[in-house]
Amino acid sequence: MDRGMVGSTSRGRLRVEVRHQGASAVVTPAGELDHHTAELLREPLEQCVSDGRSRLVVDCSRLEFCDSTGLNVLLGARLKAEAAGGGVHLAGMLPVVARVFEITGAEAVFTVHDTLDAALVE
Repeated sequence: MDRGMVGSTSRGRLRVEVRHQGASAVVTPAGELDHHTAELLREPLEQCVSDGRSRLVVDCSRLEFCDSTGLNVLLGARLKAEAAGGGVHLAGMLPVVARVFEITGAEAVFTVHDTLDAALVE
């Protein structure tokens, strides 16, 4: 049952947009990234790497929530991007999302930028 709460089963809680800018694939998840929605982000991230876009910029400015499953999707994308000679850059994290990365120590393995513009500087 979807009551509009974290942990509800509605897959409509996450939208993902992908665009290309220079050598980067800019992936923008909007909404809640959790166990129920993680695949919606995993697929486009993996597709970008498969298409030869190994520099992934994840614009987190519209990401309202991220749990451990979401974090694992980003960590997995990082490994695939690095294996292809690129990496994952995270940009514009809201405090609630940044806190997850801080608590887990995951911020140390990503390149984190305050803004999308900063992440796109090559």
